[in-house]
Amino acid sequence: MEEELRRGPVLTSFAVLFALLAISNISKPLSGGRAGFVFFGTKTAGVANAVLGPAFGIFLLVYAVGIWRQKRWALPMAWAYAAYVPINLILFTIKTPQRWESPIFGLVYVAIALGVAWGSAILLTRRSPRLT
Repeated sequence: MEEELRRGPVLTSFAVLFALLAISNISKPLSGGRAGFVFFGTKTAGVANAVLGPAFGIFLLVYAVGIWRQKRWALPMAWAYAAYVPINLILFTIKTPQRWESPIFGLVYVAIALGVAWGSAILLTRRSPRLT
């Protein structure tokens, strides 16, 4: 029974990564304009950055808590985020191709972004009968 309730190292890592990403997004407005939240491929600034960065940060923080506590309500959040990530990456690449100056960095970034977003959604889906 205890084994069924364990989150496991991968989901635990994903929860921690999403919490760190949430903190990063929440703090974007505090960067003095150096760090803008990328929303559907567009790097935001000003009011948009001040609203969207923290809003997505709160979404990711709630999602991280859902993973950590193995809650059923985290499942739709997982798939919503898993759908958003590739759309955001594709649109960012189209809108600002010069940002990907290093193809190796770009490939590693995409692999990690997709791996964590899709991996968490897939793992939560496989675990769905045991989510509370």
